Amino acid sequence: MFSEWKFAAKDIAEKPDLFTSGHRACAGCASATVLRLIMKATMGPTIVTTATGCMEVASTIYPYTSWKIPWIHTAFENAAANASGIEAALKILKKKGRIPQEQVDVIAFAGDGGTYDIGIQALSGAVERGHDFLYVLYDNEAYMNTGIQRSGGTPLGASTTTSPAGTVMPGKLEPKKPITEIIVAHNIPYAATASPYYWRDLIAKARKGIEVNGPAFLHVFAPCPRGWRSDISKSIELSCLAVETCVFPLWEAINGEYQLSAPSKAIALKPERKKPVREYLQMQGRFRHLFTPKFEKVIDEIQRITDERWQRLLKKCSMALN
Repeated sequence: MFSEWKFAAKDIAEKPDLFTSGHRACAGCASATVLRLIMKATMGPTIVTTATGCMEVASTIYPYTSWKIPWIHTAFENAAANASGIEAALKILKKKGRIPQEQVDVIAFAGDGGTYDIGIQALSGAVERGHDFLYVLYDNEAYMNTGIQRSGGTPLGASTTTSPAGTVMPGKLEPKKPITEIIVAHNIPYAATASPYYWRDLIAKARKGIEVNGPAFLHVFAPCPRGWRSDISKSIELSCLAVETCVFPLWEAINGEYQLSAPSKAIALKPERKKPVREYLQMQGRFRHLFTPKFEKVIDEIQRITDERWQRLLKKCSMALN
């Protein structure tokens, strides 16, 4: 299914950036790093469409842009619909001999608000129709661009402006929606999770998603210091800890067949490497209230949910622990 595409760190470093510096993202923003790395995976003509959100606003404040390829801004809910329209138009143009390229890659970017919630209808329709494009969810776990409101991707216990922690409520009351598994259930040829800390894995998965014939979905973890109230120098460290605690394990599903990626596979084979979620939570101000006698039981519940989801994933990957 996939070509034997290999790359070295030197090759990646020397490849010109298609998402460049000069954007207005906040200090420590992992989403900007994610976009830059994914664009390193492109090899031919590429068109990008981006939903309203942090990366749309930060990268294209008129009259400036950080994009060096054709780029289209679309509404909050329309990234997948726009990508499917671009892909359909390219097919017609090729059929009519209007464009010479055999393949033009189409990539859609959207945040968790534009994917878990507002855009899930368009995304579900586009992948059900089988359009050939890569959809990238950069997940900073809230509506960060509009004031840090909770989304379907916000984890249990996180304090946001619409799920505030107080004397009664411990932040968000619901666990994070399993969005990637929901998309896998559409029987698409490729879906995966990725983290910017494991940059080789991220770039390789982006390349797979671009190459596959049909819709591909890439869910990328993207810490947000502003919304998470974390140290701006710790975003990549947090993206590592999320994997090591199994809060955000790395895996891929090829034609519905699950398999763990190397970092998470190492934890499955040596469970003692799995770190407690407490280490991850304590680095973020949005969870500070949980480290009090009143709400400390929520940490135990987050650990229970994390462990349960991890075991379920292991079973899907045929690597359940005894």
